[in-house]
Amino acid sequence: MTDRQPPELALPLERRVGKRTASILEKHLGLRATADLLNYFPRKYLKRGELTPIADLPMDEDVTLVARVLSSRSRQMRARKGSITDVVVTDGLGGRHSSVALTFFNAYRAAKELTPGTLAMFAGKVSTYRDSLTLTNPEYVLLGDESEFDAEAVRRPVPVYPATAKVASWRIRSAVEVLLDSVDFDKVPDPVPADIAIRDRLYSLRDAYRNIHRPDEFETALKAQDRFRYQEALILQTALARRRAQAAAEEATARPHKPGGLLERFDASLPFTLTAGQREVGETLSGELAADNPMNRLLQGEVGSGKTLVALRAMLQVIDAGGQAALLAPTEVLAGQHYDSIRRTLGPLAEAGMLGGDADGTRAVLLTGSVTGSARRKILLDIASGEAGIIIGTHALLSDEVQYFDLGLIVVDEQHRFGVEQRDALRSRAVRPPHLLVMTATPIPRTVAMTVFGDLETSVLRELPAGRAPISTHMVGLAEHPAWGTRIWERAREEIDAGRQVYVVCPKIGDGESEDPASLEPTADDDEEGRPLASVQQTVQSLASLPALSGVRIGMLHGRLDPEDKSATMAAFAEGLLDLLVSTTVIEVGVDVHNATLMVIQDADRFGISQLHQLRGRVGRGGLPGTCLLVTQLEPGHPSRDRLQAVASTTDGFALSQEDLKLRREGDILGSTQSGGKSTLKLLRVIKDEPIIEQARRDAAAIIEHDALLGDYPELAEAIELYLNPEKEAFLERG
Repeated sequence: MTDRQPPELALPLERRVGKRTASILEKHLGLRATADLLNYFPRKYLKRGELTPIADLPMDEDVTLVARVLSSRSRQMRARKGSITDVVVTDGLGGRHSSVALTFFNAYRAAKELTPGTLAMFAGKVSTYRDSLTLTNPEYVLLGDESEFDAEAVRRPVPVYPATAKVASWRIRSAVEVLLDSVDFDKVPDPVPADIAIRDRLYSLRDAYRNIHRPDEFETALKAQDRFRYQEALILQTALARRRAQAAAEEATARPHKPGGLLERFDASLPFTLTAGQREVGETLSGELAADNPMNRLLQGEVGSGKTLVALRAMLQVIDAGGQAALLAPTEVLAGQHYDSIRRTLGPLAEAGMLGGDADGTRAVLLTGSVTGSARRKILLDIASGEAGIIIGTHALLSDEVQYFDLGLIVVDEQHRFGVEQRDALRSRAVRPPHLLVMTATPIPRTVAMTVFGDLETSVLRELPAGRAPISTHMVGLAEHPAWGTRIWERAREEIDAGRQVYVVCPKIGDGESEDPASLEPTADDDEEGRPLASVQQTVQSLASLPALSGVRIGMLHGRLDPEDKSATMAAFAEGLLDLLVSTTVIEVGVDVHNATLMVIQDADRFGISQLHQLRGRVGRGGLPGTCLLVTQLEPGHPSRDRLQAVASTTDGFALSQEDLKLRREGDILGSTQSGGKSTLKLLRVIKDEPIIEQARRDAAAIIEHDALLGDYPELAEAIELYLNPEKEAFLERG
């Protein structure tokens, strides 16, 4: 992407900082051009005399710390020639974890320079040796070294950069210092319009870069950070506003409501009353479908709030108007569940042309990768001829062999499972831009929705349908209550004896890794303390041998089963032929078995808050109270138990999503999990910086309203092109 950058920022780093330094920065940090290093911002600032709390150092991570030498001694190695220098440094706070041992091999400079009382900055990887923290052969720089700090620099904050084992923070800092003195900032375009910069008293681009990398005091560094936060927010929000404007300018086929059509007949057959929220969102969708520009709407709501019913009513309106509707689901299990549910809900209305079907109805078909042969050919023909009004499927719907008669509406379930490429592939099958409805069962904090789904209008369903029973959630700590391990299965037997069914969820399939490693909290495959994690295969075997579950019909479900086996197992559980289903998170969304009332989540600490909330939503769906047990082997006080306590304390998915964002790394939510790359956001934080995002959103809307093509804002347009490479554009649409 660097060839598209303004020449001053596109200049290779070796022309700025020298070939050797540039090679190191590219190899270990991926920094190639001037812009890459200029925008590699410090992660924090230290006072020269400020010591790093050693008790807070993370294990097995590369760290940069400021500490004072407590003791130093050198000794000869026994097994081979050379010496070892043992240095102990301290933060001066006292206590067991106030010092860390440093070990240097054949480091004559360290033996000479690191004398007691010396203040230095160290960089290395934290490990333990004989129950003590240690760093082996860390790099260091003396903070009293006049070559490193002149008299004026002593008073300045010390920038600390994100470093690696091969490139210490001060090496990055030295390169940045050289860079700052060589860039002609008069040739660097500023994406923030001048009137906004004046209004908000923002630093100029020159001053912002100098003060974020070389601040005279903490206040100037913070002011520079705020400037770049706003710049990030404005670029993102303008890109989203431009996308909204482009979508509004497209011409779609209007799909107005048809009196006396399928939708009205379906509504008349419903054995219950729609919630106020469902009616309100339904009216919004109906109005947008009737317009001649494409609907682009995000529908989010609590687990069990009836989003699929709202989507189905929108599908029927499109079918009444002569179009087809496609429902794209992320897994075959979920696609099959949608197909069964929609056919069951519509009854004869979904069986036009079939024995017992409604002659004036439509036809629903299911297309997945496992549908082959004549059955597949028949479905493809029904889609191409328009006989099939509702097409439900997985990625198979994106295949070139699928030709639609008149695709009018795309419903994407669980948007985060699909990339922009897949969505566009389906959109391209339509003669004119189809209407789009994106559904997510994961409630999204408002700030995240503004930043990630900002090109979509948003509707929210908070109200649960009448008859939906509450779900009680309890954390089961086996470390302090080992006897509860037996009681769990006695409790499961009680539910089964009462005619109910039970889910058991495990983080692993077997001895290998989890079904979806990215879905689990980022720890080792087995716990760091050596405990084995529960697996589906092992759990099925152990439960089958328990006296408490004698005679219980147990099934097994995970993503690596043959598609036919998965469908058969799920169907058997739904029909009551299985009492207890042991599964991975393949049942996380969409699976709807009304008779299931108990869920046991083994090693629940390995799942995130949103995932736990989704999983427990599988029980209590049939009017019977649901219970979810979050089982953990972690000791009380372990930070991962905070997630479990948060889930047990509330069923408010929006409150939990806010808590989730606070507890997890932001990049996990806005970056790699969605886009396949590093976090797009450098300084902007969607929870903490809500006022900045809101202001940028208002400014972006005004800019696009004034000039949708950004002809009067070439610097901002160029920044959008540079910032939003294809990977990051996927981030914007995936969320």
